Amino acid sequence: MIFNLFSRKKPKLFNHEEEERMVEAIRSAEKQTSGEIRLFIESKCSFINPVDRAKELFAELEMFKTKDRNAVLIYIAVQDKQLAVYGDEGIHQKLGQSFWNTAVNDILSSFNKKDYLSGLCNMIETTGNALKENFPYQDDDINELPDGIIFGK
Repeated sequence: MIFNLFSRKKPKLFNHEEEERMVEAIRSAEKQTSGEIRLFIESKCSFINPVDRAKELFAELEMFKTKDRNAVLIYIAVQDKQLAVYGDEGIHQKLGQSFWNTAVNDILSSFNKKDYLSGLCNMIETTGNALKENFPYQDDDINELPDGIIFGK
């Protein structure tokens, strides 16, 4: 499932099969946790700091409404070559800033090799494992947010 928030053409970085692999990585990660993972891709970042843009999108997408405040947004601005990972307060309090710094460094290592798909899938898996450890799946858990990739402007 792919979401376009804007009517503009989505940035071309991945083909349809690769997009589906990322969506499947999200679904697989979320089957083990009550946490939520979303991926937002756009061409250009309208902020100097991509973390500020990720915070704005996190709010616009109402990702803060998860029961345990354990949603994570992975944000990429393709043309600007910017990346941010933003975790809500529930997961951030458990993992701390060093986890996110390491995760971003790992994904950037893959991106520097132009291995974008593996970088993102590994980031999704790493995030899913951290969510699983801190917010394991419970029988009454529901999928609180859509799993599809969101494409911006």
